Amino acid sequence: MNINRPIATLLVLLASCAVLASARAEPTVPPPATTVPNADHFNDRPEYRTSWEDYQTVMQGRAVDLIFIGDSITQQWRWGQGKPVWEKHYATRALNFGQGGDQTQHVLWRLRHLDVRRYAPRIAVVMIGTNNLNDPPEDIAAGVKVVVATTREVFPGIKVVLVSILPSKRAFAKMNAVNALIRPICDERTVFYLDLAARFHRQGETWPDLQKDQLHLTQRGYAMWAEELDRLLARIE
Repeated sequence: MNINRPIATLLVLLASCAVLASARAEPTVPPPATTVPNADHFNDRPEYRTSWEDYQTVMQGRAVDLIFIGDSITQQWRWGQGKPVWEKHYATRALNFGQGGDQTQHVLWRLRHLDVRRYAPRIAVVMIGTNNLNDPPEDIAAGVKVVVATTREVFPGIKVVLVSILPSKRAFAKMNAVNALIRPICDERTVFYLDLAARFHRQGETWPDLQKDQLHLTQRGYAMWAEELDRLLARIE
């Protein structure tokens, strides 16, 4: 009665081997660079480390319930065009974790390796991706999603405000495509979407609320950001 059992077992083993061989034969696709923490940008610029250390001295002993995460657009809240708005709205309650030139992969490294956990903010404001302009929209969106996920991992229980990537003359259509891809990750319970880009209206070939470089914000641009953000914070805090 069991004469076919060895044959059946052999067939199962052969099938399993075939599946394993097929799996091994498939090439491994590396994750997009936008999603892999990268230290080069920070380590190659000693002034970035010095600036961060100086800022930590300034922030010593301060209570923080907000953290702003991003690139130079976020960093410039603290100086230049954004400073008056920052001083009025956020200086007494927020940590500015913006770094000029950062791409998503650089933010990921800084979140994991710089001493930010001790601040324990309740809300993170994330705007990142505009410097990934040489990557395809899908990869940029993947990087933004990992930044959001990593923020929630580094700060358990935190709520995240994901801010749309703003228009610029460098990659306007591409960043619009990225915004369409990242908006669905916002459940409006733990991750909230702030469509700030919708406030920046084009006039001819320029955006009046951006600086001459058509990338960074004017003081009015930062005031618009604060207005929209404060309205959302009042709802989620």
